[in-house]
Amino acid sequence: MTDDYRRRIGKLIRDSRQHRGWTQTQLADALATSQSAVNRMERGQQNLSLEMLARIGEALDSEIVSLGTSGPMHLRVVGGNPLSGSIDVKSSKNAGVALLCASLLNRGRTVLRKVARIEEVNRILEVLGSIGVKTRWLNADNDLEIMRPELLDLDAIDEHAARRTRSVLMFLGPLMHSEDNFELPYAGGCDLGARTVEPHMIALRPFGLSVKATAGSYHATVDGRTAPARPIVLTERGDTVTENALLAAAGADGVTVIRNASPNYMVQDLCVFLTRLGVRIDGIGTTTLTVHGRTAISADVDYAPSEDPIEAMSLLTAAIVTGSEITVRRAPIEFLEIELALLEEMGLDYSRTEEYQAANGHTRLVDITVRPSVLHSPIDKIHPMPFPGLNIDNLPFFAAIAASAHGATMIHDWVYDKRAIYLTELTKLGARVQLADPHRVYVEGPTRWSAAEVICPPALRPAVVILIAMLAAKGTSVLRNVYVINRGYEDLANRLNQLGAQIEIFRDI
Repeated sequence: MTDDYRRRIGKLIRDSRQHRGWTQTQLADALATSQSAVNRMERGQQNLSLEMLARIGEALDSEIVSLGTSGPMHLRVVGGNPLSGSIDVKSSKNAGVALLCASLLNRGRTVLRKVARIEEVNRILEVLGSIGVKTRWLNADNDLEIMRPELLDLDAIDEHAARRTRSVLMFLGPLMHSEDNFELPYAGGCDLGARTVEPHMIALRPFGLSVKATAGSYHATVDGRTAPARPIVLTERGDTVTENALLAAAGADGVTVIRNASPNYMVQDLCVFLTRLGVRIDGIGTTTLTVHGRTAISADVDYAPSEDPIEAMSLLTAAIVTGSEITVRRAPIEFLEIELALLEEMGLDYSRTEEYQAANGHTRLVDITVRPSVLHSPIDKIHPMPFPGLNIDNLPFFAAIAASAHGATMIHDWVYDKRAIYLTELTKLGARVQLADPHRVYVEGPTRWSAAEVICPPALRPAVVILIAMLAAKGTSVLRNVYVINRGYEDLANRLNQLGAQIEIFRDI
């Protein structure tokens, strides 16, 4: 190895270790070596075999170096230029995943239109395929057919795929209607701190589901004689918790009332889909849902999940931070109104069309045109709230927006244990971001963005925030190991290139 390669690899090891939240001693323990050896590796002062690099990558869940095209994907970004043009918002990642899980309730043929071909969907499809569900892409428009067999082979579940997505938790609701005993691997997904599954258990116990966590799996048993005796009150107004309760209620006999339910976009999409399966649901879009369940669901259903408000916010942020005029088409306005009201207060110049209906017949869409604006910091802190408040997943984008505005802004990410910490990565690109605690950051702008090489944060939205900042930074930046972005966005780099961005996809030699 040359000294330059040793130093570059050492930097990647150090950044990967820090993103994992490990000390050098913890990495040394995982590698059965010493802390001083890890220190030498990170300083580029030790030769490393391919075997050792592979062991380091496995320990940190981040491939450091790869051969051929099977390794991690990286992005090279030439920034500092304005974007222009129009772009359509793709279908919702979170709705698409929920609908794939909901398809387990249906013994008929399910067709979902324009499903986002993202890594999160791929993992769910791998899990479904491993237990006997037949899936196939029908055309280039990403229409997807799902056929569930009468009997599922849960013993054959793809554990590797299941552990790479937290969405596998939403198998609990539908599977309890066909299985008395089953196991699911521990859920994975974004590294956002300790996100307990207990709210899911509280929602599903009234249906007779009992879950014990042992040896890396959830062991579920179902008492089919148990039914909710009174309304289910969710202790957490979470999206996936509400979806799990809906899936359990949809396949249960009788009427179930769910209170403190999330009325967010993916929950509404799931409700509309379930009505197409013949399940009556009253209160769609509110925090109280009344579900008239059906014990036998067998319908040929054709459904188009709505557009993704988080992707829409990503594209709007790219326009704002790069000082560009862009039209974001097919934006679900009901789930962006608070964000736009806040941006308008900050000085954003934008316009929007009259509303029109999405293909699901329920969601309201608009086209939004953003123009270059001089922004100032808001009077109050920026914080998320359950819908209809500012969306939790849209909060990270305001870090890049605040860094582009005049003045100081406090961003309070109270939901996740450590997602706010990842926003401090913007400092590598010239932003002034100060961490107050694991939930709060202070951002001072405006920023003179500068190019840098950054390893991708392990959380989806902060990772996209880094990419957007790179679009504004003059010079050439590198964003390494972008798998987490591919979990939630389909072909994002090439779609941004159609607006005039210069993003090259590459892999290690």
